[in-house]
Amino acid sequence: MIIGTAGHIDHGKTSLVRALTGVDTDRLKEEKARGISIELGFAYLPLPDDGSVLGFVDVPGHERFIHHMLAGATGIDFVLLVIAADDGIMPQTREHLAIVDLLGIKRGLVALTKADLVDDARRVEVCNDVANVLQSTGLESAEIVPVSVVTSEGVDDLRERLLAVARESQTRSSEGRFRLAIDRSFTLAGAGTIVTGTVLSGAVNVEDRVTISPSGLTARVRSIHAQNRPAQRGLAGERCALNLAGDGISKDSIARGEIVLDPASHVPTDRIDANVRVLMSEPKPMAQWMPVRLHQAAAEVGARIVLLGDPVAPGTEGLVQLVLDQPIAAAVGDRFVIRDTTAQRTIGGGTFLDLRAPARKRRTPERLAQLQAVAVDPRNALAAMLDLSPHFVDFTAYARDRALSAKQAAAMAGALNLITAGTGDRIFALSAPVWAKFKGALLETLKNFHAANPDQPGIGLEKLRMQVEPRLPAPAFAAYLQAIVKAKEIALDGAWVRLTGHEVRLTSDDEKMWTRIAPLISGGERFRPPRVRDIATALNLPEANVRRLFKLLGRLGRVDEIAHDHFFLRSTVAEMVAILSKLDEAGQFSAAQLRDQLDNGRKVAIQILEFFDRHGVTLRRGDLRRLNKHRLDLFRRSETTNIGSGREASPVGRPDFKSGRGRESVLGGFDSHSLPPNSARRA
Repeated sequence: MIIGTAGHIDHGKTSLVRALTGVDTDRLKEEKARGISIELGFAYLPLPDDGSVLGFVDVPGHERFIHHMLAGATGIDFVLLVIAADDGIMPQTREHLAIVDLLGIKRGLVALTKADLVDDARRVEVCNDVANVLQSTGLESAEIVPVSVVTSEGVDDLRERLLAVARESQTRSSEGRFRLAIDRSFTLAGAGTIVTGTVLSGAVNVEDRVTISPSGLTARVRSIHAQNRPAQRGLAGERCALNLAGDGISKDSIARGEIVLDPASHVPTDRIDANVRVLMSEPKPMAQWMPVRLHQAAAEVGARIVLLGDPVAPGTEGLVQLVLDQPIAAAVGDRFVIRDTTAQRTIGGGTFLDLRAPARKRRTPERLAQLQAVAVDPRNALAAMLDLSPHFVDFTAYARDRALSAKQAAAMAGALNLITAGTGDRIFALSAPVWAKFKGALLETLKNFHAANPDQPGIGLEKLRMQVEPRLPAPAFAAYLQAIVKAKEIALDGAWVRLTGHEVRLTSDDEKMWTRIAPLISGGERFRPPRVRDIATALNLPEANVRRLFKLLGRLGRVDEIAHDHFFLRSTVAEMVAILSKLDEAGQFSAAQLRDQLDNGRKVAIQILEFFDRHGVTLRRGDLRRLNKHRLDLFRRSETTNIGSGREASPVGRPDFKSGRGRESVLGGFDSHSLPPNSARRA
């Protein structure tokens, strides 16, 4: 257990800790000379029965060193509020008590020091004053113990009370991700760089790799002292000293306020949504864009207040966004305190709700509802968030920002019956009802699309995403789509999504049109087929309809667009590849040789060769070409596309390329402006 002192300057905090532990926590020469605490002091008291150790953090009482007091108050389990019987309640007594209350510390005792200097009547008077001040705070029921370090009155009684509390206290869970708030950094001869602080969550072992956040320095833990004893492991709730080693690690490169943490948790933030309470002592409400000093763990940074609702009046709570001057390492649920920029008074404090706060649309009803939902424990917060728009959670970020371990996250997902899906290093979560709705809407959308567009291989990924509710972001949509693919309910053909039973087919009108067109590009004219405009004129058909049909046949893998509006049967293209193979037996060939073999014009022969050049089937050297035997399978087989299986007989059918000059996508066969696949780009 960690015990922290609090109270006004010169009320005997350091003397009391020395009487309880035998340790003088004033270690600095200036502290000795001035007789006041300036920096944090630390002492330890072993428990006589079970071998455990009580840790004491002695904080300065002077108003100029409140920021040191705040750094020391981080992570303490129990507060020892020290009030001198002769002075009674003083300004820093009230401010320290307010800070303790803002930090959510609810366990403590009041030590009425210098009891030997007053009579019984004064003791009763001060005790009544203390009881009144404690009302409506977390220490409202705290006991008051009169003590004197001069006469030793009450010291043994106070020590026994503290030991009894420690024996009854439950050990903090160490299941979360490791975080230690640094309050000291120094060099120890023969060891190197040492950092000390309270372990806020998780556990750390010797030889663990850690990150200093927000600086991003990485280090290895060489050794550990936990509760002032050598240890192989440091646990949540313990004061630890870590001996760190690594590139750039030195006492000057690590500052108070930084956090030593699990590398996976290193995602600093400079914009945080929070719930804040303004102290009743404030003269006016918290204003928009108000400058403040933010204290979190041992860190202190400048910040601005962005109101997310009405101004927060003294004695009330409200939602705000904290825009920080520089990033900090934090976790959802961390307590913080805000003070004025002159460091003369404490304004209020609260709890972090969202570390990834948006800069825009931060006051919408949907956003405010989300913030209200997360203001509870992590498990219930997650369930509430999934019931709200947008009905999904980046589960990886959710667990990371709450310092949850993988084990804790998995247990939470199981308890809430979440449907998770991952892509890369991100895992997303949906509730079971929302997953059922999403899946049903997706399958229904595909069914309706196929019914209305039987000649289409499927619907585009992005178009489908925009039509399905809830509308998931692209990475989450892709992850859940893959889950349905694995269940074999849908299939992916390149950039298209379709139901597994869907097959592309021509409409009856298209079949009739194709019956009239096919003879014009086959038989003896197969190497010199007419262009789209010529076919439309010859058959008295709309040119646009002829072009649309050829595009569709290209998607089916039955024709290829050699040049703009110049389509060849796939079987004819395969036949031309066979002719090129014979020409290549000599090692290389020219456009004139192909022209003669096809009995075609030079212009068309060159267009054919340029088509093959683009797809890597032929490799050009000046006016001569040779075959790339590794690409011949692109066109060898004709009219064997198996749409129903979700696989294509040739990569030419892939919908991965677009036609140039702003024209529509060419799916299946390439047109004259298509770029070849990357593997075909050779020098």
